[in-house]
Amino acid sequence: MAGILAWFWNERFWLPHNVTWADLKNTEEATFPQAEDLYLAFPVAFCLFMVRIIFERFIAKPCAIALNIQANGPQIAQPNAILEKVFTAITKHPDEKRLEGLSKQLDWDVRSIQRWFRQRRNQEKPSTLTRFCESMWRFSFFVYVFTYGVRILKKPLTTDLHYYYILQLSFYWSLIFSQFTDIKRKDFGLMFLHHIVAVVLLSFSYVNNMIRVGTLILCVYDSADALMETAKMANYAKFQKACDFLFVIFAVVFITTRLAIFPFWLLNTTLFESWEIIGPFPSWWVFNLLLLIIQGLSCIWSYWIVKIACRAISKGKVSKDDRSDIESSSDEEDSEPPGKSPHTATTTNGTSGTNGYLLSSPCSMDD
Repeated sequence: MAGILAWFWNERFWLPHNVTWADLKNTEEATFPQAEDLYLAFPVAFCLFMVRIIFERFIAKPCAIALNIQANGPQIAQPNAILEKVFTAITKHPDEKRLEGLSKQLDWDVRSIQRWFRQRRNQEKPSTLTRFCESMWRFSFFVYVFTYGVRILKKPLTTDLHYYYILQLSFYWSLIFSQFTDIKRKDFGLMFLHHIVAVVLLSFSYVNNMIRVGTLILCVYDSADALMETAKMANYAKFQKACDFLFVIFAVVFITTRLAIFPFWLLNTTLFESWEIIGPFPSWWVFNLLLLIIQGLSCIWSYWIVKIACRAISKGKVSKDDRSDIESSSDEEDSEPPGKSPHTATTTNGTSGTNGYLLSSPCSMDD
C-alpha cells in the first residue's frame, strides 16, 4: 500500500519540476491546499442534499403555490391492460412491427397507439411544481456561490478560497448522485460526463495549488447559471415575456463567457502563459485536457441555445428544443379516446409552450 501511495503521489506527476510536496506544507506565513481536505467534500455533499430537500419542501414549494403553480403532470394515458403490459414488461418505444401487431389486436390505428405510448412515457415525468422547486434550489445556490466566488477573488489567497473550492466540489458530488433521481433529460450522458470532469478538475487543481485560476473559471462559468434558472422559473410560472427576456440575457451571457472569455482568456492562460512560466508537467496536461473537454461541451450547449434563439426570433417566443425532458407531438394532447381515425390537435404536451432549453440545464464547470 505504501508503494502504491508513493507511486500515486509522485511529485513529478503532480507538480512542476522545481516544486516538491514540502513546498506546499502549511506554515505560519502561508496556508496551502492539502489533499486530505478533499475528504470533506463527501459529508458536505450530504449536507447540501439534505438542505436541498428542506429548501424545496419548505421554501420553494410555498413560493410555487403562491405563483399558482400546481402539481399537475402531463396528461394521463387511457388505461389499457394490453398496452400497459407491453410498456412495463417489453418496451417503452415499440417498433413499427410491434405497433402494427398491437393495432390489429386492439383495433386501434397506429397513430393512436403511438400517442398512448408518448403519454404513458410522459406520465412518469415530474410535475411543473417539482421542476420549479428544483430550479429555485439551483438558482439560490448559484446566486450564493457566484457572489461568494467573486468576493474572494478580490482577496489574497486565504482559507476562504479553500472553503469555496470544497463547497463547489461538494455540489458537483451531490449532482452526480442526485442526477439519477432528478428530472431525466436527453442530455443525461453529457451532463454526467460534465459533472465527472468537473469533480476531477476541482480535485486536480486543488491538490497542485491551481485554485486561483480554478476559482476564476468557476466564477466565469457560474455567471450564466442563475439567469438560466430564473428563466426556467418564469417559464413554469407562465410569465412569458419575462421568460423570453431572461432567456435572451442568459444566452448572451452564456455564449460570451463560454465561447469568448473562457477560451481566449482563461484557456490561453492555462495553456500558453503557464507553459512559459512553469512549463508543462503530467498533471498540467491532464488539467488542460479536461478544460478542453469542458469547452467542447460548452460548444454543444451553445449550439442548442442558438437553435432556440433562432426559433424564438421566428416564432416570437422561446420554443421547445431537442433537449426537452417532455416528449410532444402535434396530436399528443388530443382529448378524444384512441380510435381508428387520426387526430389533428395542435397543443403541446407538458407544461407550457415555452419548454425547450429552459427545461434542461447545461450546468457549468458548472455547472
